[in-house]
Amino acid sequence: LRAGHAGSCSLEFDLATTLVGQPLVRQQVMKGLREFLEKPNPEKPLVMSFHGSTGTGKTYVSSMLIRYLFQRGLQSPYVHHFSPIVHFPHAEQIEQYKENLKRWIQGNLTNCGRSAFLFDEMDKMHPGLIDVIIPFLGPSWVVYGTNYRKAIFIFISNAGGEQINNVTLALWRARKDREEISLQDLEPAISKAVFENPQSGFWQSGIIHEHLIDFVVPFLPLKHHHVKQCVISELVQQGLEVRPSVVQEVADSIPYFPEEEKLFSSTGCKTVASRISFFF
Repeated sequence: LRAGHAGSCSLEFDLATTLVGQPLVRQQVMKGLREFLEKPNPEKPLVMSFHGSTGTGKTYVSSMLIRYLFQRGLQSPYVHHFSPIVHFPHAEQIEQYKENLKRWIQGNLTNCGRSAFLFDEMDKMHPGLIDVIIPFLGPSWVVYGTNYRKAIFIFISNAGGEQINNVTLALWRARKDREEISLQDLEPAISKAVFENPQSGFWQSGIIHEHLIDFVVPFLPLKHHHVKQCVISELVQQGLEVRPSVVQEVADSIPYFPEEEKLFSSTGCKTVASRISFFF
């Protein structure tokens, strides 16, 4: 693990320079990480939940965070990545999945208390499955003979994305700039969408009722100028010439919503890389 002040400084720098249009994310992630890493004996693991539409940076930020904490990033033996489609595909096997998941987390925390667990696409997770990890998320000293309070859990979800988009749009129409939006503006909408939805992996979850999530991190929809920034950084990354005409055309080729104003990208920056190939 590469915890420590220098790591968090460089993470903050990278979030500031490469994460497009997400001031709230930067603020929440850095606050959570700093508070957690500064404690030699945290009271509980760090639990963060990322919410937003496709292409707004959820996976990007989680992998960046892991890269700063673990030398081999997502390839580290102490980083564990779960996808409901890959690891828990069949609803009828949920009891078996619960047993496997509990054992897997317990075993890995016994090997290394500073492990990280990423749960992708929480909106596709079978309701009830995730509650099996509740004992690992709380403030107890020891669970099953293991001190696990130095672990990090990150939940990633598209759930709440539509509500975040609606609130952002309503505030824009009320003349409130996207950069002025606060967590308080978004939290009620996210809660309703994520925690009260029978289709959600967090539905009626004890993780919610027991307030075990430390940081809810909302990813806002991206505007046209944000998409242009994504196009520029993708061109640079691919070693291609940054031609303003190409930047403009790629950004214009992406669908925007709502129909009348065409304010926000429907796919965030997700399709930028594949669209660039049409121009070269």
